Amino acid sequence: PLVFNDPIHGHIKLHPLLVKIIDTPQFQRLRKIKQLGGGYYVFPGASHNRFEHSVGVGHLAGELVKEPSMDSESLINDRDVLCVQIAGLCHDLGHGPFSHVFDGMFNPQADPKGEKWEHEDASIFMFDHLVNDNNLKPLMNHYGLITEGDNENDLVFIKEMIKGSLKNNSPQNEDYSWKNFIIPALSPQKLYKGRNNEKSFLYEIVANKQNGIDVDKFDYFARDCHHLGIQNNFDHRRFIVFARVCNVDGQLHICSRDKEMANLYDMFHTRNSLHRRAYQHRVKMAVEIMIKDALLKANQDPHFQIKSSEGKTCCLSEAKRDKEAYTKLTGRGFELWCLKLTAHLTFKRIMSRDLYQLVGEIKTLRTSNEPLLTVNINTSFSITLLFQVAKFDYGKKNEDPISNYTYFYSKFNPTIGFKIPREEVSNLLPECFSEKHIRVYWKRRDDKSLEDAKKCFKAVKKVLLFYLMAVVLLHKQQCGGKISMQTAVKNSVSCQSPDYKLQIYNFAFLVALMNFI
Repeated sequence: PLVFNDPIHGHIKLHPLLVKIIDTPQFQRLRKIKQLGGGYYVFPGASHNRFEHSVGVGHLAGELVKEPSMDSESLINDRDVLCVQIAGLCHDLGHGPFSHVFDGMFNPQADPKGEKWEHEDASIFMFDHLVNDNNLKPLMNHYGLITEGDNENDLVFIKEMIKGSLKNNSPQNEDYSWKNFIIPALSPQKLYKGRNNEKSFLYEIVANKQNGIDVDKFDYFARDCHHLGIQNNFDHRRFIVFARVCNVDGQLHICSRDKEMANLYDMFHTRNSLHRRAYQHRVKMAVEIMIKDALLKANQDPHFQIKSSEGKTCCLSEAKRDKEAYTKLTGRGFELWCLKLTAHLTFKRIMSRDLYQLVGEIKTLRTSNEPLLTVNINTSFSITLLFQVAKFDYGKKNEDPISNYTYFYSKFNPTIGFKIPREEVSNLLPECFSEKHIRVYWKRRDDKSLEDAKKCFKAVKKVLLFYLMAVVLLHKQQCGGKISMQTAVKNSVSCQSPDYKLQIYNFAFLVALMNFI
């Protein structure tokens, strides 16, 4: 086996098949995709890439599945271990340039009418391409994996661990629409195609849909904290040692010792802290908005074409549908291409630290899981104003992931898993597990307009919500209820401000408040 000297996990031994997967163009492209997207432009140490994170996840997946206490029932065989390691290694194959900027920010705007697309969809898309393009099936068969047929097909098993349970998909069917996936944890009556129900706990190792406690988080918490210079209070090695497979109402789940509850709360607190201090840092988000704008400009530039299959070319938003084109798509390559494109002006602003400015931030009162409404402001000033929502939670929106979704075992009964109610944990647990902040960014460069926007924002924040609603509803009532809420907001505000610019700013901010709060 090949040995990697990793700064996080030390010396890592990898199976020869994993090494063969790593030594492919599809996997090597991860060396050129920043783990934290635009974070490197804000945090000097955040230079790590998806490549080393993926190697780390493959390693931790093997450590957890090979932990002796995980196989007290002798259910795990060598095939399972190798498949789990491959899933961990390949779970991020589908990330585009600048990681989540591509799938979370660029793609919804570049292809608004397209089907919902996430990097996990691209990961299994790219995994098939990696296997077929490099003719890896014979080598997989050599090491005991089953790559053909419907009965416990290991390729299906690997893809299910990355994305979720494949529904009505044959191994050869390359339809990766999200509609063809289900979350097995929410539908336990549904059978997996890759493994039978008695091995369903294996699906909780790489991407745990049940409670979010998985080796993917173990690695990026440790790795990101290391490169960001932030303290990581969660000890994943201790979790692995205490992990056991237990029976919970007839289904097997990975459970932790009851005394480890505090360590798990530390894990979710670390997640929340990383989002606040790094992942959704106000300047990092400004940089990523600018990167997204550059990607959108490149997508519309006729000179920006990527060579795809059969000698054809495609634009940026179409590359995700073509294996050859997507393999060429990396963050570093995009930065080089931008030197010849109109998008270069946006990147030049990033390089010279001429960033979009944060006008202000509002903590919303909304606690439900309803989607936020979209704000469309049809004014000449809309190109300079941008709303961005920052969401902070413990991974399960407004729910407690520990008391609601996590199972534990006791020292005296290590085979049965159970939940621990909140009241038995601590009186110091948070009452609310999520909140959303609306950030308003200003794209223009002149200081005068920025100051006007900040003054407006400051004034708007002082407006009491019930007073605003009363004024707007009264105006709407006076008009016989025949005008829209946004028109009522605009008209009620225009009566109070002599400055047209500030009317527009007030209108924009108040509409945002009406939509978001």
